[in-house]
Amino acid sequence: QVHLVESGGGLVQDGGSLRLSCAASGRTFSSYAMGWFRQTPGKEREFVAAIGKSGDTYYANSVQDRFNVSRDDAKSTLYLQMTSLKYEDTAIYYCAAPSLPVYTVRTLRRSNYYVYWGQGTQVTVSS
Repeated sequence: QVHLVESGGGLVQDGGSLRLSCAASGRTFSSYAMGWFRQTPGKEREFVAAIGKSGDTYYANSVQDRFNVSRDDAKSTLYLQMTSLKYEDTAIYYCAAPSLPVYTVRTLRRSNYYVYWGQGTQVTVSS
């Protein structure tokens, strides 16, 4: 059973930065792609960023050039460095892991590709 635990959320002013972490356990972390999603009340979960096994990265247009996703396979940890935060980035952020070690660029952006989810961490950006 894969277990994901996010941390690093909090309250930050507009233009500020935060780094989220996601500690994974339960299987070989390096063999799988990983993703970050976010959700606000009344809206569907939204793709934010993903990283493949080889470190290839993918971003939603809304966070391109502001967010950076990375992974430390030795620590089984996924990161999301967020800079130039905006009020509209306010959401609960979730890390996610798939059950399959294969993927395409398209599938990485889909929430239904991922099977395992963390409990989420709240990010609030004050305007």
